[in-house]
Amino acid sequence: MVERTGDPGAAGDAEGVTEALDRPLPEGVRRRVVALVADAFGGLTVTELPTQLRQYARFTPTRRAKFAGNAMAAAVESDPVFRQRIGGRLRETQRELADAIEGGSPPAAADPVDVAAVAYVLRPVGWVKLVEAAGEEAQRASAERAGEEAARELQRLRDELAEAKAATRHETERTRTELEAARKENDGLQRKLRSAQSDVRRGAAALRKAEAELEAVRAEAAARQTTADSEARRLRARLAEAESALEASRRAVREGRSVEDMRLRLLLDTVLDAAQGLRRELALPPASMRPADTVDAVEPGKMTPKDIATRALSEMDPALLDQLLALPQAHLVVDGYNVTKTGYPTMPLEKQRLRLLGGLAVLAAQTGAEMTCVFDGAELAAPVLLAPPRGVRVLFSKPGVTADELIRQIVRAEPPGRPVVVVSTDREVADGVARAGARPVASALLLKRLART
Repeated sequence: MVERTGDPGAAGDAEGVTEALDRPLPEGVRRRVVALVADAFGGLTVTELPTQLRQYARFTPTRRAKFAGNAMAAAVESDPVFRQRIGGRLRETQRELADAIEGGSPPAAADPVDVAAVAYVLRPVGWVKLVEAAGEEAQRASAERAGEEAARELQRLRDELAEAKAATRHETERTRTELEAARKENDGLQRKLRSAQSDVRRGAAALRKAEAELEAVRAEAAARQTTADSEARRLRARLAEAESALEASRRAVREGRSVEDMRLRLLLDTVLDAAQGLRRELALPPASMRPADTVDAVEPGKMTPKDIATRALSEMDPALLDQLLALPQAHLVVDGYNVTKTGYPTMPLEKQRLRLLGGLAVLAAQTGAEMTCVFDGAELAAPVLLAPPRGVRVLFSKPGVTADELIRQIVRAEPPGRPVVVVSTDREVADGVARAGARPVASALLLKRLART
């Protein structure tokens, strides 16, 4: 479209005619115009630039096109002075193209978009036609490219469709073959599964039978092990006893006397003390032997632990213990933990031992009897640092030997006829020492007697 105007500064003002586009500038031409303006932008001073574009003066052409593209396009369209200055820069940088376009004969080999962009900036006579022709050419070229691309895309899709059909047929055949093979394999697996399940059931039954047999064997082995452990403990006790006896024999040999001599001497001392006690009790004056003395009879005051047991005193009367300990050469053997756990079980073991030994020391001082207190060594977590009180022998059983067995060994070590009193509530201990000739008493009896001290 061509408008006539009286503006002497417009292009074509010699004829009083101003040309203008009646449609938007084609996008390709617009981008080329922005690029040309961005390149020519740097050749102008800041004062020659429109106010809205001065902030981009130091930008590179690429950054100008990116950040100020719309502003530069608007300035070229609305500011004739700025457009003329840009046109002057184009005449310097692209003189041949600018001269040809202003001469009305653009080069045939030139890009229509470049021609349209330069014509849009320079605005020679007929520039609108050049821009429109460039737009049409660009649209035609774009349409051709789109058509070619569409044709190539269509051919590509056809090729892909043919390949897909062929691949589908091949995949169908392969899938059919694999399905048939899978069916056959599934039938075989089903048969194997049924066979495996049958084997599993048979194996489970065999396993249950084997477990039952194993449990029976374990029970029998446990019973045999228990019997073997009991026998081993008994043999160890007998071995320990034999070793103790052997050691005592060796010690007696080293000292120049035998165990029997020692037992005989102790028995002799017992008889002598008993005779002296009898003489003091009867207050007999010195006299020579009388014929009546040869008569076999029981002399008054000559009593044994069994004789005292026949008296009228109760088994829980503390006086009974005093009578037993008053016998000549009496030996009191105490089952330590049996007494402490009867009398004061809540106390720690260390305090139990100290309390019992303190009471025995007082009792030993009062009666003059020999006293031995036996503790079970299995109760100890570590060696005991203990100073036995005066008059009390303290013994701990060795590993593998119980306190009960140690008490029986002590009783068996005494000569027959010596008064030995064993304090224990354990029925097995009491019966064992009674068979060996000792007098058993209950732990509660000793506790009552100690309470009086």
